[in-house]
Amino acid sequence: MGRKWNNIKEKKASKDANNSRVYSKFGLEIYVTAKRGEPDPESNQALKFVIERAKTYNVPKAIIDRAIEKAKGGTEESYDELRYEGFGPNGSMVIVDALTNNVNRTAAEVRAAFNKNGGNLGVNGSVAYMFDATAVIGVEGKTEEEVLELLLEADVEVRDILQEDEAVIIYAEPDQFHAVQEAFKSVGITEFTVAEQTMLPQNELSLTEDAKIKFEKIIDTLEDLDDVQRVYHNVDLGE
Repeated sequence: MGRKWNNIKEKKASKDANNSRVYSKFGLEIYVTAKRGEPDPESNQALKFVIERAKTYNVPKAIIDRAIEKAKGGTEESYDELRYEGFGPNGSMVIVDALTNNVNRTAAEVRAAFNKNGGNLGVNGSVAYMFDATAVIGVEGKTEEEVLELLLEADVEVRDILQEDEAVIIYAEPDQFHAVQEAFKSVGITEFTVAEQTMLPQNELSLTEDAKIKFEKIIDTLEDLDDVQRVYHNVDLGE
């Protein structure tokens, strides 16, 4: 797969260690997801997924509970889910998912993040076709063989199973995300090192050191925007 998910998360955690931005973004996503459905994760699978993902990033329970309680209230805040696709140096590709209550503001900020760092926005569909929607789930305390046997017994289909450092990472179709988790929960595993619905590039691109520095500026600028929830790309950053 070309990516070490534990290393990626460690790098992100280190970047976010000195601020609460990651918590705020999860709080907003939980609020919006709860508002659009039932504010109960047991009856709202989308909400359940967001909460489980938040837990892998150590989002405090108080923030999760506060977002759900806010959704139960009578607030009429409206948020739009947006996806932007763009290019960095040397044909590098980026997908940006945003959640915003001001579309014009978000569009301007995302465009500026690209333009000021040597990239440019593309049209819808110009990048996404080179990525595959993928469920990524990680567990500790099991070998690849044990995980494979468990998933076979549960009749769960996966794309790949890889040992990455101390964890076993499972790559599957998005519609198998909950089935994979339920298979582990059936044997008492309820904590996951990774629980992501992501976009994986079909091919990764290597950049020169100068181009890589420019590209990382694009990614860092995008991830620092309050309205941006997730950023996907096809560059091998040596993580």
